Amino acid sequence: MKLIRVRFENFRLLRELELSFSTDGTKKLTVIRAENDTGKTTILNGLQWALYGDEGLPQNGKNYRIHPIDWDTSHSKRIPISVEVDFETTSRQGGENSTQTKKKYRIIRSADEEITGPDDWGRNESTVKLFHLDVDGSTSIDSPEAIIRDILPHELREVFFTDGDKALSFIEADVSPATRRQRVEQAIRSLLGLGVIEDAIKHVKKSASDLNRAAKEKTDSSDLKQVLMRLEEIEKESNSLEDKIKDASTQFNKFDEKRADIRKKIETVLIKGDKEQLKNDINHTESELKKIREQCRDVAREHSELFKSLFLFRDMLGTVLEKVIEKLDDLHDQGEIPSTTIPVLEERLKEATCFCGESLDLNNPSGNRRREHIRHLIEEAQESDVLKSTLTDLYYGMGSLRPLGSKDGDEGWLDEYQRMSKRRDELETSRKENEKKLKALEVQLDKIPDTDIQGLRDIEREYINQRDRFNSDKSRHETRLEGLNKEKEQLISQRDSLLKEKEKNDFIVAQLEVMRDVENVLNNSYMRVKDEELAKVSELMNSIFLEMIGSDPDQEAIIQKSEISKDFNIVVYGPANRTLNPDRDLNGASRRALTLSFILALTKVSNVEAPNVIDTPLGMMSGYVKRSVLKTAIRESSQIILFLTRSEIIDCEEILDKETKSGYVITLTNPVHYPTMLVNDPKTKEHNVIRCECKNHDDKCTVCERRIDAEKI
Repeated sequence: MKLIRVRFENFRLLRELELSFSTDGTKKLTVIRAENDTGKTTILNGLQWALYGDEGLPQNGKNYRIHPIDWDTSHSKRIPISVEVDFETTSRQGGENSTQTKKKYRIIRSADEEITGPDDWGRNESTVKLFHLDVDGSTSIDSPEAIIRDILPHELREVFFTDGDKALSFIEADVSPATRRQRVEQAIRSLLGLGVIEDAIKHVKKSASDLNRAAKEKTDSSDLKQVLMRLEEIEKESNSLEDKIKDASTQFNKFDEKRADIRKKIETVLIKGDKEQLKNDINHTESELKKIREQCRDVAREHSELFKSLFLFRDMLGTVLEKVIEKLDDLHDQGEIPSTTIPVLEERLKEATCFCGESLDLNNPSGNRRREHIRHLIEEAQESDVLKSTLTDLYYGMGSLRPLGSKDGDEGWLDEYQRMSKRRDELETSRKENEKKLKALEVQLDKIPDTDIQGLRDIEREYINQRDRFNSDKSRHETRLEGLNKEKEQLISQRDSLLKEKEKNDFIVAQLEVMRDVENVLNNSYMRVKDEELAKVSELMNSIFLEMIGSDPDQEAIIQKSEISKDFNIVVYGPANRTLNPDRDLNGASRRALTLSFILALTKVSNVEAPNVIDTPLGMMSGYVKRSVLKTAIRESSQIILFLTRSEIIDCEEILDKETKSGYVITLTNPVHYPTMLVNDPKTKEHNVIRCECKNHDDKCTVCERRIDAEKI
């Protein structure tokens, strides 16, 4: 899909505005040059409203008025609002010599808002129409939402329509890790088409359930009927649990995002005046407290391991072992252990002469007598050999229990225990002090008189409670579902065994085996697509990200690589493979670059042709990173529409001159900026965005010329 044109009527600042976008495969870039308060974010919201309805508006349109905000009851009480978007889609048919078919559409969404008082208004439900455009005119299409849902799924809204100031939604620390993971997972699943495979798996499972019911109706076996009835019950309960898990997950993310919004409001209030220092103190104390708690857990674990250590046993048995070791040493010094008597005597019997020089000749009576004496000595030695063997093993086995003493650097168990106990006491004291400090800071925060911080904190706590409740529900449902799945496996085995007992069930058995084979194929396909495509997205994201920020791992850069883990976390690594926290360890430019890299990589790997509409993408960037991000984003997109301020354009002029097609640099102006920012009087005081005839990023005219431009001359 590519955007061709958009027309706004009475959509906030956009009273009457039409914009066209480049669909050229080579010159893919459209630049909308506009300063703050000149409709950039409004255009982004308007495009999303046209495509997605109220779900595309901030907070799903709740308390978000669409009509011009400066209008009151002196205007018409009922205000017509509409956004009209022309776009084209490309479909490919065939193999290597595939042909492309382009289709053009126009979607029109409209609604009325009624002003009922100075701060009161209402909006009726919007209506949407979709038309297919061709040389003969236009044809109305039914179910426009379904068409849009197929072309640009709602889960991908933040992928294709990106507010630069909110571009960190996939990595931001304000929301929980679960919410971040779900955002990444939803985007990846939708673009890679995993939902199609999931739907197929659900269809196969439903077919298997239908076969179960058919078998239950036909069988005359009470055992089989009982198994099939239980399987049917499990299937119903499992479907219900899956819906509950999905709903609980959705609600968890909903309240987590609300909590994040409230937290941002609190932080915004704290930034004012001396409240900023209070905010920093709270963040620092929370960070220190977290570190101390982690250290407490580590020391407690080490303390526990100490009671299993060799130190303890050696020190406890030291006085007893000392005598044993001393006796064993004496026996060793005396040659009693290890025992060598028997081998020596047996060896001598092989000789003709004794140790003393006397004869051991078998034919000599004296020699025979001496031989009998040696055999007697061997028998006596054998009687004591078991004891000596045990003593020998004990002598060598007790090496690790011998006291090492301080001269060998061993403190002993008691010294180690005292040292660790002291460390635990110190950490516990530090933890209590920091908890008291944090509580005092929060009390101080709650007492700030000029802002209802306490009210915001109460709302935040309520959102946290609601979020955690849904998380608890989700965990409970997942546990129950896991148990049902295990029971289901056992019952399926029983069912198959019972079905095979009668020939009349052969057809059902065969059908169930086919269903199982198809489900296995689909599951394997799902995992293969997920793992392989996820790896591709991760690899390309890393390549784009490192290129954008100019980081070379071979040169021992601080940022070594980025990746998407198998559980859908976006992770950044530094030297020695150390994990970096994107929110704390990356600067603003790198954070934006990371999110844009994910968006571009996901779009590229999925082979989906779609626009990347980005508001203020180069904010917080300068120099090399700004130019690199711009060049890379243009290269990796199939259509890119950027809302840029003049400050963002600085240092990127050469790139824009090269990459923009004539007529696709658009300048917007808000007349109310006169005389503070605008040079010339626009002859109107309305809050309204107007478009001038300037065609380049550095053009200026009587409509858009700003004082900062005049000062440069």
